[in-house]
Amino acid sequence: MWQFNFAGIDSLAVSNTATLSAEVGRQTGSSASRRLRAADRIPGVLYGHGMEPVSLSVARRDLRVAISGPAGQNTILTLSVDGKSYNAVIKEMQRHPVRRNVSHIDFVQINLSEEITMQVPVHLTGTAKAVLSAGGLVDPAVDTIEVRTTPANVPNEILIDITEMTPDQVIRLADVALPKGVTAIGDPDMPVVTVMISRAATEAANAAAAGESTDAAAADTGQ
Repeated sequence: MWQFNFAGIDSLAVSNTATLSAEVGRQTGSSASRRLRAADRIPGVLYGHGMEPVSLSVARRDLRVAISGPAGQNTILTLSVDGKSYNAVIKEMQRHPVRRNVSHIDFVQINLSEEITMQVPVHLTGTAKAVLSAGGLVDPAVDTIEVRTTPANVPNEILIDITEMTPDQVIRLADVALPKGVTAIGDPDMPVVTVMISRAATEAANAAAAGESTDAAAADTGQ
C-alpha cells in the first residue's frame, strides 16, 4: 500500500502566501531587459482575468525572499503593482541557459475561490530494499505532477514512500491519492515512479533461470 504525504495544505496564510512589489513602465526589448538584469531586476509581465498585460520588473532579491517558503514557486503572491494589489502566482520562470538564473518571469492574476492548474513537485521517501537487492534503482519518471484545485489547496509537494516497492512494480498517476479537492491532470496510466534494473543484474537473472531450466530438464531425463 503506497503512502502519500502532502505538505502545506493546512494553513495557506502561514506558509503559502507572500507579498512582492513590482515596478511598471519598463521599456520592452532585449537591450532594455539586459539593463534591468544588470541592475539586479527581473523583467516580467502580469496578465489574466481579462486584464491587459502589464510589463513590470521585480527585484531579484525580493523574488528570492517571496518564494523561499515551503510552497516555493507555487507561493500565492500579493503582487503590488502601481498602487494596486493583485493575487497572483508564477506561471513561468525563464532561466539563462548557462547561468540558470531567472531571466524573465510571468505572473498570472488569480481568483482565490476559482480553481487553477499548478505543477507540484514529486519527492520520493524511504528505501526500496527489494529493488536494491535485485540490482535495481528506483527512478522518478516525473519531477512534478500537474494538478487542478483552488489556491488554498495546492500542496507544496507530493511525497511518495517507495519502501515496499518491488522490481516489477510501476507507480502510475492513477495510483497517487491526492487530497480532497485536488485533481491530477494527465493520463492516468502515466508512469510516475519506475524501476531500472542494470544489465549485469538482468544477465545474472537470465543465467540463473537458464541454469534452473537445464537442471530441470536433466532431472526429467534421469541424467
